[in-house]
Parts: sequence; structure tokens; C-alpha cells
Amino acid sequence: MKCFRKIGLWVIAIPLACAALMSFRGDDRNFLISKYLDIFHSVFRELDMIYVDTLDVADAVETGIRAMLADLDPYTVYYPEEEDEDLKMMLTGKYAGVGAVIRYHEKHDRVVIVEPYEGMPALDAGLRAGDILLSIDGEDLKGLAVDEVSSRLRGQPGTTLTVRAKREGVADSIVEVKIVRTNIAMPSVPYYTMFSDSIGYLILNSFTENCAREVRLPLVELKNRGAKGFIIDLRGNGGGSMAEAIDITGMFVPKGTTVVSTKGKVPQSSQTYATRREPLDMDIPLVVLVDGQSASASEIVAGAIQDLDRGVVMGSKTFGKGLVQTVRELPYNASLKVTTSKYYTPSGRYVQKIDYSKKKSDTDAGKNKKVVNDTTYYTLSGRPVHASGGITPDVEIAAERLPNLLFYLANSEELLDFVTDYVRRHAEIAPIEEFEVSDSLFLAFKEYVKASDFTYDRQSEKALAALKEVAKFEGYTTDAAAEFAALEKKLSHDVDRDFDIFKTDICELLADELVTRYYYQRGSIIQAIKSDSTIIRARALLADDVAYKQILIPAKEHNKR
Repeated sequence: MKCFRKIGLWVIAIPLACAALMSFRGDDRNFLISKYLDIFHSVFRELDMIYVDTLDVADAVETGIRAMLADLDPYTVYYPEEEDEDLKMMLTGKYAGVGAVIRYHEKHDRVVIVEPYEGMPALDAGLRAGDILLSIDGEDLKGLAVDEVSSRLRGQPGTTLTVRAKREGVADSIVEVKIVRTNIAMPSVPYYTMFSDSIGYLILNSFTENCAREVRLPLVELKNRGAKGFIIDLRGNGGGSMAEAIDITGMFVPKGTTVVSTKGKVPQSSQTYATRREPLDMDIPLVVLVDGQSASASEIVAGAIQDLDRGVVMGSKTFGKGLVQTVRELPYNASLKVTTSKYYTPSGRYVQKIDYSKKKSDTDAGKNKKVVNDTTYYTLSGRPVHASGGITPDVEIAAERLPNLLFYLANSEELLDFVTDYVRRHAEIAPIEEFEVSDSLFLAFKEYVKASDFTYDRQSEKALAALKEVAKFEGYTTDAAAEFAALEKKLSHDVDRDFDIFKTDICELLADELVTRYYYQRGSIIQAIKSDSTIIRARALLADDVAYKQILIPAKEHNKR
């Protein structure tokens, strides 16, 4: 303590010396900046003159820039002019292209169509899921990666491209179509509905430009249809525009309510943001669904709704991104998306999980450190909440762990090819509400996978191999040989057995893939929510007025009861 007092007195006693020191430090920093930029310039000149091979100037400099930014955080990114469309798509959800999801197919060494979007040029021109892309405007696509093919499919709206594709299982297997590129706008709200219990439900996929309007219109419609409560689904929503998050929160709280504040190095980065419009409804019961992939703007909405006691947050803890980025223009039409501030929820919580400034710490072996904040904050009514690397829901539901088999199946060529073959042999399936995967279809898929070269990474086998290594090191291998042999036999790779164990999950996966082929994205969502346990919990809570209000009562009020 004495040491700190001496420092304090010194600062007060000689402010002029302090000012002079600060000025010196500022000059010193400017000198360092000039010094190292000069060194960088000199290194590049030397390489360009005497390095054995000719440098690719753009690649070399951009590599240096990206390496510098990667040392800061994952959200500070450089976009050269040729990547401007990627930045625009991230900010607006729009791009110019043909409207299809593609992926690489190892067996064909080509990219294939996975999902053509409904009402978009690729589908309208005749391309279908499973089509193997052979060429674009006469250029052979064999061996090209997904991003390389994607860049060829995109272009200026109104321009035409010719696509040749192979369609297996039909007589005329080569398809050639002309497609006119158009502006593709991915909907922020891909689906909304009114459940039979008069609960309105809406999915928000991203906080892109003007998404608040996309949210308001269906909510108004659902309210006019007699909705008794709303479920806003932000699961998997990685965020986006903070302004849109503020406007969406403003639909449920009084005009002028503070939603979020920011703090940064420059004055412009330190602001307090309040709602600007009259609310849509300040009283209707509200549940916001979140999970571990709900980040940034999603956490702003969930945090504000929770802090203001305006609704119940349900699901699993959110991602924990408390940083704000701003796009800065650079010379030659380049851009820099740079982290400029931290944001805080109305109660003062900073939800960032990872402290990127600590990633060089010797005590942490070079890894990023989690932000440790044990402070208790309080909602408007006095409920305690914490800033523990994300938003902790009022009603926590453990995140479902996807079995290893399911992860590999979902991304397998076997699933893609099996469904493609099924669709070619069946013109239609039952309506979404009635569709189920039959036992015969499940068995057919199982036999198809068994007959293929499908393999998947088994964690149990990895753990056993690690245990055997430890046993060998400690000298137990001989004594435990029989036990290891028995365990190895039980943990052997058995697709037939594993399919039966995870039959329910595999049927859901297969149903989702099939429904998407016939009914596209909207059908996939309807299929998924049919058995979504979190949505079922949310509907039950909104139907129980007493239970809903009980969650929003401060802890001290609970104790009085």
C-alpha cells in the first residue's frame, strides 16, 4: 500500500513532469512505428531483389498483414478488393450468384450441388441436389476446391454462365444449363409460425442489414392472429449488426430504454445505445432461445431481455463474444474489419469469454485465457446474473451432444448419395407433417452404408490406444494383455450395431435430408421443430403464466414466499 501512496503523491506533485513523460512516450511510440515499418519495407525490398525466386508481391504483403491481424483476435480481418463481395455478404446477407449450397465430393474429385435454394436461378435452370459439376463456361472443374468453384459461380448480377453437370442414375446423364446470376438475399427470418396453442414462433438466423424489419412484420402478423406469447429462436445465430439487435430489443421495451453500451480507445467507440421506436408489445410473454453458437448481437438481445426482466432466456450458455467491430475503408478499395470496443449489457455485464490479449502469456503455454469475472450483477428487478463468458439462460437446458457416428454421417458422401438416389426414384414423399422414416428405409440406408467404405472416428478407440501407451510406459502391458484384448473386441468398429444404438438419431438425420430435398429450407425447419425438446419446453412455460412470472421474480421475493 505504501508504494501506491508514494506513486499517487508523485503524480499529483509534479503533473508537468508527468505530462512531459507522456509526451516523450508518445514520441517514442511514433519512433517505434516508423522504425519497424522501415524495417518491414527494407526486408521486403531485399527479398524482392535477391531472393532466389520471384516474389508474388500481393501474396507476400497480404500474408504479412493477415499474420499481424491473426495475432490480435479472430474478428479483425483484412479484405482486399477482390474479397469485397465476401464482406458485403457478411454485412448484408446478399451476394450475386446462382443460389445453391455446394460441397466437395471426394469420390468424384469434383464439387457437387448439395442444396439449390427454392426460387433461385440454379434450381429454376434445372440443377438439382446431387448434380456433379463438370465445367463452368467451358472450364473443367475437376480437382477444384469449393471456394474456387464458388468464386466462378458468383459474379455481377445479370451476367450469364453455362454449367455442365453430371446427373447419375438417369439415361441422359449430362445436363447443360445457362444460368443468369442474380442478387441472392438470404432471409434473416427463414420461418415463422403460430402453434396450435397460440404461441408465435420465429427463427432469426442472422443480424444482417434491415433484419429488424424482417422480424417486425411476422411478429405483427402473429400478434394480429391472436398470439398469446412469442418464442424468438436465436440458436446458432452468430450475430451481426448491433443496430439491428437494438431495434429488435426495442420491439419489447419502452422507447428510450438503454440496451447496450460500448467502451473503446477513441471517444467514438464509447457510446450508450437506447431504443429509438415505440415498442410492438411491452407485455406479451416472451422466451428467447439461445445456445453455444448464439454470439455477439444475439447475446446483446438475450442479455438485454434478461437484464430488463422483459422475458425468459432459455437454452444453453451462449458463445461469449463481447467485442464490437467496425469496417474501415483502406486504399485501393480494400477494407479492414477491426475490433474497436467492448460492449456491456444494461446491468453492466461484459460477456467476452476469451481474453485475446493474454494469448502470449508464458503461464498459459501460449493459449488464450478465459476472462474471469466473478462479479454479481442485477437485473432491473434485482435478480442476480453473472458475466461468466456468455449469457447464462434463466432456464438452462443441457446442449445435446451429437454422437460421433451422427457427426460423420451428416457430413458423409454416403448420406448425400443415398438420398440423391432415393429422390431420383421417388417423385414425392408424404407432407412434412406426416413424413416419417420407415423401418424399411432405415434398413436400406444401413445396408447402403455397410456396403460402402464409410468409416468414422471413434473416441473410445482413441482413448483405448492412449491407455495402452500409458500401460506400456508403466510396465503393465503384459499383465493386462487379456483385459486389453477383451476391451478392444468390445470397442471394435461395428456399423451394424452402432446404427441400431442410434436408430432414432439416424432416422431424424435421414428425415431432415429427405425433407430438405423435397420441401427445401422451410421444410427442413418444420421437420426439425417437430421433435425439438427446447421448443416444447418453451411452449409449456408460456402456457403456464404462474411458472413464467415466477422465473422473473427477484430472489428475495422468492424467499418471502
